[in-house]
Amino acid sequence: MTDLIRERLKSVPNRPGCYLMRDRRGVIIYVGKAKNLRRRVSSYFRPGAKHPPKVRSMVDTVYDFEFMTVRNEAESLLTEASLIKKYKPHFNILMRDDKRYLALRADPTADWPRFQCVRIVRDDGARYFGPFPSSPVVRAAKDFVEKRFGIRECEDLSPCEETHRHCLADVIRTCSAPCLGKIAREAYHARFREACEFLDGKRPDILSEVEGEMKAAAAKGDFEKAARLRDTLFALKEMTKAHFVRRSPEMRQADAWKGCEELAAAIGLKEPPHIIECVDISNLFGTHNVASLVVARDGLPDGRYYRHFKIKSFEGADDPRAMAEVVRRRYGPESTLLETSPRADLYICDGGITQLRAARALFAELGVGDIPTVGLAKQQELLVLDDGRPDVWLPRDSQALMVITRLRDEAHRFAITYHRNLREKTIRESVLDEIPGIGEAKKVALLKRFKSIYGIARATVADISAAAGVNETIAAEVLKAAENAAGERRT
Repeated sequence: MTDLIRERLKSVPNRPGCYLMRDRRGVIIYVGKAKNLRRRVSSYFRPGAKHPPKVRSMVDTVYDFEFMTVRNEAESLLTEASLIKKYKPHFNILMRDDKRYLALRADPTADWPRFQCVRIVRDDGARYFGPFPSSPVVRAAKDFVEKRFGIRECEDLSPCEETHRHCLADVIRTCSAPCLGKIAREAYHARFREACEFLDGKRPDILSEVEGEMKAAAAKGDFEKAARLRDTLFALKEMTKAHFVRRSPEMRQADAWKGCEELAAAIGLKEPPHIIECVDISNLFGTHNVASLVVARDGLPDGRYYRHFKIKSFEGADDPRAMAEVVRRRYGPESTLLETSPRADLYICDGGITQLRAARALFAELGVGDIPTVGLAKQQELLVLDDGRPDVWLPRDSQALMVITRLRDEAHRFAITYHRNLREKTIRESVLDEIPGIGEAKKVALLKRFKSIYGIARATVADISAAAGVNETIAAEVLKAAENAAGERRT
């Protein structure tokens, strides 16, 4: 499991959704769905997991993944099916050969359009509604729109009197009977357009009519009709509700880029920022002062350029000084990141005006004062400026706010994770200080040889004795303390 995957797993929510596995080239190699994304995705990378050969091969190939949440299991089914058909991932071969979901198809260019149940959605100029995971829902919707709008059921391309001989729809008055010339072509197409608008969810008044009929039937004691209308109403709501919109990676990218455009307009940038860097400072009462730098490319987080910084130039809590150190280590002449990480088009300081001014002062000193820099107030989520302009408030429903808050949350999570790991490492390694005969030099020798308390816990008494230059009695005490510390950490 790569460090990128390890960090990404921490942000996966306990919600239904879909996930896309990518290899080192960024190619999508697998698409999956889950009722609980965190549980499902984590199961692939669980130490000691006994996967079948196909799954093991896939897991070994994964370099990174992304996920998208949905509202319910039905939407995750549809999203998964849509993504598999679009990207044809290598490890989804079995699913690609599986049964497809049902959809409604109608050709608006036909002389007398009709609705058909199909399992293949083609790019042929026809109107498609679905696919949907429940076939009864699709068939019930088809039956309803045919009867409600008088749309023909017959399969003939040009229905005529011969077609009518084998049809009862006109007799029971559920068809407008174009085969007998009872309706003009223009009027029939108007009905067809109404039916399509209904299936698009644009005619909620019709659902209200059905619900009214259901309640009226129940009030009259006609419970069989009420039950039938209830089932029809449920199917129609499933078919027409708008939340079956699949959020493909392209759609997410389009939304993110729209956010970059809105952000540029809000703070007066000449063009949308392709690369956005966001820095967060974290410390606990002045100890373990660290910072995280996260990057968004075209509005979406790009974990390849995330960086941790352990503040070295001072001790104690001083966020502006820490921010200045990060800027120097990122853009100073001795920085190793200048060649490996793209230059920011926008630099965000997670904090107020003091952090912003510290960053801008260092940018000016380093000769890169042309990098646009803003602060992000932690509470009000305002963009803070220090050039005389008022703070910028972004609308709550804007994509720009989504871009910066998503990046800010990533920076905060990345910093807190690093800070927590340092604290835990200090706590674990401090157990060696309590063992008589283990001074600072021997402690350093042990950690240099075994890398961590976990490494010591897996060593033998003889190995510990040789590494630290102590007798086996002291080495046994070291091993016991390390095993206890490692055991406490695992639980």
